[in-house]
Amino acid sequence: MGQKVNPIGFRLGQQFGWKSRWFADGKMYKDYLLEDVKIRRFLMDKLARAGIANVEIERMIGRIHLRLFVSRPGIVIGRGGTGLEELKKYLASKLKIASPAQLKVDVEEVKNPDLNAYLVASWAAGQLARRMPHRRVMNQIIERVIAAGAKGVKVMLSGRVAGAEISRSEQLAKGVISLQTLRKKIDFAHVPALTKYGYIGVKVWINTGK
Repeated sequence: MGQKVNPIGFRLGQQFGWKSRWFADGKMYKDYLLEDVKIRRFLMDKLARAGIANVEIERMIGRIHLRLFVSRPGIVIGRGGTGLEELKKYLASKLKIASPAQLKVDVEEVKNPDLNAYLVASWAAGQLARRMPHRRVMNQIIERVIAAGAKGVKVMLSGRVAGAEISRSEQLAKGVISLQTLRKKIDFAHVPALTKYGYIGVKVWINTGK
C-alpha cells in the first residue's frame, strides 16, 4: 500500500497558508469550526457561477474577515456593489456578530483559472455529469493546463468510470509532478462528480512551476 499524503497539507506553512486563522478556547473551538464549515459550504454553493475557488476566514475580537477567491468577481460584486452588500447582510444574520459592519468581505480575482486545481476539477466534474466522454475530458484538462503555463499536471478519475460494472481508477499525466519535494508548489483538489452510474471522484494535481 502506498503512503498517500494530501499535497496541500504536506506543504502547509511553506507553500500554502491555513484557510482559517483564529484562536478559540474550550467550547468556542468546536462552535467556530462548525461555523467555518457552514460558511464555506454556503459560499461554494451560492457562488458556483462566479467560479469560486477558495474561502479564507480570519477571526478577530468581534470581527470576521472573509476573503473570496473567484474567477469572475463581477458576479459576486454585482451592479454598484449591491450583490456584495446583500451577501454581507445574509452572512451577518447567520453569524454570531451584532451587525454587518463587523463583517468584512474581500473579493479577489483568480488570475488564471486553468492553473487552479479546484476550478479545473469542478469543470471536469460538470462535464462528466453532462455525460461527456471521460477520456476527452481528461485530454482537454491536460491541454488547457499545460497551455496556461503549468510545468506538469495529473488527472485521476475513480469510480464506475464510463459505467463500468466494477469501479476502477484511470489517470493521465503530462510534465513534471514532484509530489515528494517541498520545493515545488503543487496545487491539488478533489471534487466528486454525480453521474447516472454513481459518484466519480475527480482528482487534479497541478505543478504551477513556482
